Amino acid sequence: MLKCRTVCKKIAPLARASSTLCRQNVRRTGMKHGRILPHVPAVNMATGPAGASRQNQFYVLLVGATCLGGTIYTYQTVTGAQKRYDERFAVLHQATSEEIAPSTQTESPAAEAIGTAEAVSQSEPQAAPAAEEPSPLSTGAEAAPSETTEPLPANKPVLEAEPDKTEEPAAALLVEEELSPPSELNPAEQPEPSSVPIVDSEPAAAESPAAELPVPHAEVVAESVAGPDSALASLKLPSHAPYLLIGGGTASFAAARSIRARDPGARVLIVTDEPDLPYMRPPLSKELWFADDPAVTDTLRFKQWNGKERSIYFQPPSFYISPEELSSAENGGVAVFTGRKVVHMDVRGNKVQLDDNTEISYDKCLIATGGVPRNLQVLERAGEEVLNKTTLFRKIEDFRSLDKVSRNIKSIAVIGGGFLGSELSCALGRRSQDSGLEVIQMFPEKGNMGKVLPEYLSNWTTDKVKKEGVKVISEALVKSVTCKDDQLEIQLKDGRLVKTDHIVAAVGLEPNVDLAKSAGLEVDSDFGGFRVNAELQARSNIWVAGDAACFYDIRLGRRRVEHHDHAVVSGRLAGENMTGANKPYWHQSMFWSDLGPDVGYEAIGIVDSSLPTVGVFAKATAKDTPKAATEQSGTGIRSESETEEVALSPVASTTPAPAVTHKDDYGKGVIFYLRDKVVVGIILWNVFNRMPIARKIIKDGEEHTDLNEVAKLFNIHED
Repeated sequence: MLKCRTVCKKIAPLARASSTLCRQNVRRTGMKHGRILPHVPAVNMATGPAGASRQNQFYVLLVGATCLGGTIYTYQTVTGAQKRYDERFAVLHQATSEEIAPSTQTESPAAEAIGTAEAVSQSEPQAAPAAEEPSPLSTGAEAAPSETTEPLPANKPVLEAEPDKTEEPAAALLVEEELSPPSELNPAEQPEPSSVPIVDSEPAAAESPAAELPVPHAEVVAESVAGPDSALASLKLPSHAPYLLIGGGTASFAAARSIRARDPGARVLIVTDEPDLPYMRPPLSKELWFADDPAVTDTLRFKQWNGKERSIYFQPPSFYISPEELSSAENGGVAVFTGRKVVHMDVRGNKVQLDDNTEISYDKCLIATGGVPRNLQVLERAGEEVLNKTTLFRKIEDFRSLDKVSRNIKSIAVIGGGFLGSELSCALGRRSQDSGLEVIQMFPEKGNMGKVLPEYLSNWTTDKVKKEGVKVISEALVKSVTCKDDQLEIQLKDGRLVKTDHIVAAVGLEPNVDLAKSAGLEVDSDFGGFRVNAELQARSNIWVAGDAACFYDIRLGRRRVEHHDHAVVSGRLAGENMTGANKPYWHQSMFWSDLGPDVGYEAIGIVDSSLPTVGVFAKATAKDTPKAATEQSGTGIRSESETEEVALSPVASTTPAPAVTHKDDYGKGVIFYLRDKVVVGIILWNVFNRMPIARKIIKDGEEHTDLNEVAKLFNIHED
């Protein structure tokens, strides 16, 4: 080891000298040949790339300038925001003080001292923003005459209560001042518990103007109407609803029930412009007119054809929860907010705006706005005097109004020969037998329901309506309407003149698509209504059901249906799809019409008198009436039972078809509507509880060579 070290020490000087000599030789060689080798430093102490010390300095200066500029910009932004904050708060405080001023005129000197001390404390620049911000409602609470507070010295600081601790009691105080005493309201007109709630709302969305105000807990204030004559009450709505249903009709109620069935903890909010809870519309033109109770317009209860009594409301008020309980309800529920209309829909922001500027956000939304009665242009141009004597029949108030009018006039004219016009004519005609009321029905077709029934059956129905005491004027086109001597004169295009005291326009329904423009939703140009797919979906989180939906039927193509059972079926399907079912529309909804307790029919599919039809009839018996059918089934709203039944393998009747002795006696039968030799629609004339069979025939979509054999499936030849 020692030898190695000794050798290394002796060799090291020689190696250094040799290295130095080699470098000198290289330099001499380069100078001799006129070329210098590039100098490559062995070590560079710079922090950046080799030889880039100046660049590092530039980078340092650039970063420093950027940080300095950012600091200045941040300071200016914060300062400006604080200034705007103070200005907005001052405006809000001033407006609140002006509103509460009338209620604080009798405040005690102690309250005045407190107010003075608050003003002094707010002007101190050392106070933090949270201490400077008084609750808008705290002033009114502190100024209440019932409180006794000793005056405080002017130089003594006053500690203000936190906004979230005084906000709720003060809100309750203001609401109590606005509500009328219970003794002043008629018991029948008192607001429903479910429609006059007080709810603390969630913070508003950042996009809304109200969100800019520096209020710790934003509250949405709205008004609800519990009845047509009840007082308006200031209410607070939740600013967010997981399931928002626009419209309070049959489709919305069916969807709400379906949502709750699949999601028991769901929170559903129904917003409707009507003052009533969800109700069924068919009895308004059917059973209610045949009720023996003189107070039926108040009770809205009726006896079905089977003798059982029920209300037109789907559920009593106790079924619903108040909107104030919706956000906090442990098991969720269905809340109905009445008397408000959705006027704007922000699809991207997932929120809607009501007619009082209230905003409600949602996770999933159903549009079930239904439709509005269509009016004749000649009536709209006739002037206000004629319009005051015209009824467009659709809602509960229309039924009450027409019932009152029909009892105080001598003549009434129903314009329209469809379902509604024919039902109202028969109902009023039955009443005319006791009151002497003249009932006139006029329509442009040759017979009642001429657009639906084949001509021979339409003529037979017209004769049936005449026997109910109705004066029928067919092929009548209204040219003009005038009012003379407090009586209406209807001038027809063929020269005929009809005089009456009142007009009921039953000429169809116009789908309510007012939200289409603001929401950017497509409206079908052929059928009207919101255009949706087979799942009733207009957007990823927006569905449409009921009269306003123009949907794609996977069996019959694109359609729009205006019937009660369709509202039930489409609402139920939309509710299922809103909870993730993703089911297409395949269930064929049915509809029915009763011309009194003795004649009725049920239909399904496409029933259009312009299509080829094949009818198979038999002689009717005593049990072949709507009254007898409902007595047997135990229900008056037939769609509630029919839509739940399924026909798997119908068995044809073995009874041979007897010959019909009177060819014009269409007691009962089946009418098939064909398109390309395939049955696309079926009417069961005085044949009841057979709709599942008809639904299966349409669903199969097969060609039938002998429809008489198909008619045997309905057992129409059995006694």
